[in-house]
Amino acid sequence: MSRRRRGGHSDAGGHDGPDERWMASYMDMVTVLMCLFIVLYAISTVDQTKYEQLAASLATGFGQEASETADTASGTVVPAELVTEETGGLTTYELAQQEVAELVELREAMSARLTEQGVEDAVEFLFDERGLIVRLVGTETFFDSNQAALTPVARIVLDAVGAPLAASGYESAVEGHADTRQPEPPFPTNWELSTARSTEVLRYLVGQGVPPALVSAIGYGDARPLAAGGTPQDLAQNRRTDIVVLSSSPEDVRALFDEALAELETVAASG
Repeated sequence: MSRRRRGGHSDAGGHDGPDERWMASYMDMVTVLMCLFIVLYAISTVDQTKYEQLAASLATGFGQEASETADTASGTVVPAELVTEETGGLTTYELAQQEVAELVELREAMSARLTEQGVEDAVEFLFDERGLIVRLVGTETFFDSNQAALTPVARIVLDAVGAPLAASGYESAVEGHADTRQPEPPFPTNWELSTARSTEVLRYLVGQGVPPALVSAIGYGDARPLAAGGTPQDLAQNRRTDIVVLSSSPEDVRALFDEALAELETVAASG
């Protein structure tokens, strides 16, 4: 007659006892740790090229529609909110460069025609945050004293600048300015004198093919002088008529016009 071991189980059948079940959990944990260290080792050596491609793809992709392929294109990453059909994915600075190049091309077309007519010194070209300014230098060249009728030289100048302006499709504003001297009849104030002169320029440009819907006339009188003094030179500087080719770009783009123009002129000078 055999006795059973106290508190134990029969060894028959070869099954593990309850005290050995922890081995399964232990082996699972060891396996997971081994996989973890394998992964850590695998990523410890980074392929720089693939890393940059992945970074560019993630930066470009966040906030945009899902794509089956990753965008690994090189170049400037444009925020999703700025990528529209109108901008074509261009950055603010690239948009400024693009429009400045167009305005410089327009300036060169006008300048070439003015040179052909021998009146290049009658016009000064400037840039500001509004766009391209075509300044008619010396009011006496374009108008007789206290008159709004265009002189023959003024017609030659406007013939030269009118055709390129009409072909450009840009909106423009003709701005008349006067000095502080009181005008004579039929103009009671400098407002009427400056407005009459800007309107006369506008009418001539429309006759040259500039669409009426794309041009306006403004008279500032003596309210916006360029020079504060009362010398003949100061007064002559304040008597002016500006044709402002207006940019339609947002303010943040126009704020970069000076920088874009400086870069363009530097490249042109070095080329």
